[in-house]
Amino acid sequence: MNPVEITKDNFQHEVVESDTPVLLDFWAGWCGPCRAVAPALERIAAEYDGRLKVGKVNVDIERELASAFQVSSIPLIALVRDGKVVQARAGAAPKDALERAFALADLPAKAA
Repeated sequence: MNPVEITKDNFQHEVVESDTPVLLDFWAGWCGPCRAVAPALERIAAEYDGRLKVGKVNVDIERELASAFQVSSIPLIALVRDGKVVQARAGAAPKDALERAFALADLPAKAA
């Protein structure tokens, strides 16, 4: 599955009501580190499909969401479970570092 574009209009459904944890990427098109981490997040979205949702929040467009998450530096990647941030980190990182930082290997197996 590809990352999902998260907006204020779909946030409730895609993030708060999600059956799986959501890894949110707060980014902007002009941000070099944001573009650098995007391929890693796309691979994570594909590999963890059904166990994790990856969402992308463009901070230039979704200023209300960026403010609600107190985003002061991008990229900011936040893991959300049951509508609450359980962990967040700023800065780009390779796929394996993101997997370790957010303990993605510990996610429950995909439902049959």
